[in-house]
Amino acid sequence: MSPQTSAHMGQDSPMDSAMRRAWSWHKQGLDGSLAGSNAATVLGNAGWARSIGGANPYLTLFSRAGIRREEVDADVVALRIHELPTARGCTYVLGAPDFDWALTLGKPAAESTLKVLDRLGVARDEVHALEAQTLQVLQDAATSGEGPLDPKQLKELLGDAVRSLGEEGKKKGASTTLPTVLGLLQADGRIRRVPVNGRLDQQRYAYAAWGLPPSPESPEQARAKLMENYLGWTGGATLKQTQWFTAFTVAQTKAALAAAQAVEAHGMWMLPADAQKAADFVPEKEEQIQLLASSDSLFLLRRNAAEHVADEDADLKFLDAKLSLQGDLPDHPIVDRGRIIGLWQYDPGQERIAHWLFSAPTSAVMHKIQEVAAFIREDLRDFRTFSLDSPQSRQKRIDALNAAG
Repeated sequence: MSPQTSAHMGQDSPMDSAMRRAWSWHKQGLDGSLAGSNAATVLGNAGWARSIGGANPYLTLFSRAGIRREEVDADVVALRIHELPTARGCTYVLGAPDFDWALTLGKPAAESTLKVLDRLGVARDEVHALEAQTLQVLQDAATSGEGPLDPKQLKELLGDAVRSLGEEGKKKGASTTLPTVLGLLQADGRIRRVPVNGRLDQQRYAYAAWGLPPSPESPEQARAKLMENYLGWTGGATLKQTQWFTAFTVAQTKAALAAAQAVEAHGMWMLPADAQKAADFVPEKEEQIQLLASSDSLFLLRRNAAEHVADEDADLKFLDAKLSLQGDLPDHPIVDRGRIIGLWQYDPGQERIAHWLFSAPTSAVMHKIQEVAAFIREDLRDFRTFSLDSPQSRQKRIDALNAAG
């Protein structure tokens, strides 16, 4: 079926905003449909979890399937899930069935760093030689039982094979040749990056030899597979939204939509089966409350957080910015069936969740706030958005939430 073909049976009309929010909520498994699933299943059905050294992957899995940090960390060690560079060269936590083909999507970003080294006068032969030496060092470390090595250890063992690129290199984001080589080896699945303390909510890493078999999919097949998964995770997306997430060219996007047999329905590109299901979809009448990270897949996959703000809340402001005008959320959201009904932050000093609800609290909302606060207290101790986030850096937002609430 051509991606220019529209679906029939009354599917041409766009969903209203409330229905679209509820449909996305359902497709993301936030309605309880993924309860009891393992981490790889959740990530395969709801979408890869953006990491950036923050706690989003943990809350992603807890909110959908009640999975605790200890189980997540064990899955990382067992390579049932892992953090890998993939679409747009960004790192996501994903399940083992997606490792090989997802890595191929991140390869162009890794290879683009070679152009920087070219401009700094580093020959390709020198890069390839360092790749071979780095891989050998990591293989030797694995054989000897030494385990993963951090960049400092690698530099010491590789010696003069790692070239300093001086001030000019620093300006271009390449102080030595080692980061480029590590990126290339990781994009090929020859090595993997391991969190030094076993946790996903930080950005201190070591590297280990891996040897992941190459993907059987061609680049075109991998792009089609991503498109099919992406439309399944989101329940549908506009052309602009698909291009934001995938970073495909217009030609690549059209080819991937055609390969996924996508159809235009309800004002979006959708998988054929979802187009029909959406036409028959009836939103849940009872409250379904979740506290999510601002980088949760519900918002990040389409970067459409403003669409999750109801019309009656459109003029609400947080720190002088209108919620309905922001592409990215100013803080973590409290959500009911896809509609943002409040904002929250964890205050580790008080071991509580500071929150602002747009309307009077219900018992379901207060129960969920207490449940998530206990999860953070017991499993995470803090809830960082990204690796450099700290209680001090977010104190202004915590104070603003307390004042608004």
